[in-house]
Amino acid sequence: MERLQKILAQAGIASRRKSEELILAGKVTVNGEVVTELGTKADPTVDEITVNGRSIAAEKKVYYMLNKPKGVITSASDPEGRKIVQDYMKGVKERVYPVGRLDYDSEGLLILTNDGELANKLTHPRHHVPKTYLVTVEGVPHGEALEKFRRGIQLEDGMTKPAEADYYDVDTDKKQATIRVTIYEGKNRQIRRMFDALSHKVIRLKRISFGELLIGNLKRGIYRPLTKEEIDQLHKGIKQ
Repeated sequence: MERLQKILAQAGIASRRKSEELILAGKVTVNGEVVTELGTKADPTVDEITVNGRSIAAEKKVYYMLNKPKGVITSASDPEGRKIVQDYMKGVKERVYPVGRLDYDSEGLLILTNDGELANKLTHPRHHVPKTYLVTVEGVPHGEALEKFRRGIQLEDGMTKPAEADYYDVDTDKKQATIRVTIYEGKNRQIRRMFDALSHKVIRLKRISFGELLIGNLKRGIYRPLTKEEIDQLHKGIKQ
């Protein structure tokens, strides 16, 4: 017997927190009875559990890596008809969802899974999972600017946590630089806003790693399943 919110998270329905909201809203039933109490337990191998009238099954957990192209949104749908990451997941039968986000103008490593519990842990700032990017900006930030990155930068929604920032490449002819940045949180468009605060416009932003998972030579717009070793690495990289 497991708590209902844990069952929903493990089935890839939503994170535990979102699953609790579904339960409190009366969207979940167990054997035909609406359940609104968060402590309720059930056995997914025996009990019939539905969310919004739809039965859930103990779906096999799957984990994928996608090299998201620029100009694609990390959303299940888009009313404007733009490309979404699921457009690139042809052949995947399970319902998979992006772990965190890469904004429309960003590219690179994106994890997709139906393991809602793992996804929630990977994206929660409390677990300090590092995400590394190569960021090309206009101009060449001086050392003091990068030191501000390392200390934290005041944004309109609060101070950023200490990050890592080092020169990766400097092109004096084009008057631009590529900075290798590692952050441990995920505020909306955080890196772009941090560089904006330093008066350096972002030209290109590419995520190259998530925890110990590296994008390697995966081509743009292509996905592949994670290996068992890579999945284990993601779990081990979550600090309690």
